[in-house]
Amino acid sequence: MAKSAAESALSVWLDVPYTGAVARATAALKEEGFGVLTQIDVRATLKQKLDVDFRDYVILGACSPPLAHRALQADLDVGLLLPCNVIVYEEGAGSVVAIIDPISMLAVLDHPALEPIASEAKERLARVIQRLGA
Repeated sequence: MAKSAAESALSVWLDVPYTGAVARATAALKEEGFGVLTQIDVRATLKQKLDVDFRDYVILGACSPPLAHRALQADLDVGLLLPCNVIVYEEGAGSVVAIIDPISMLAVLDHPALEPIASEAKERLARVIQRLGA
């Protein structure tokens, strides 16, 4: 049976408004060596392309250049999984921040050399979630 995306994520609910959650998530990622390479405003995109209303929702493409470089040296196809997606969306009176689990992404590629890199990425991203939840 296939896992849902939520089962393959590290996540936390924050008692802060959406814009604050995006700022906090970006800062916490930076503290762990991840920069945000892309930012997709899902709400604005859906409004522009389909003229539908949607909650505040952003997809951040987070990358740690040293980890990405090591992973690409091991397997060029890992670029299909980069950058790590981080989502932030409004939920009730607060916001949710969720990050894909890098280890669960390895199921796509069968390359043992990527396992320690994914483990290190997961440790760093788990600290991001812990920092946000503190």
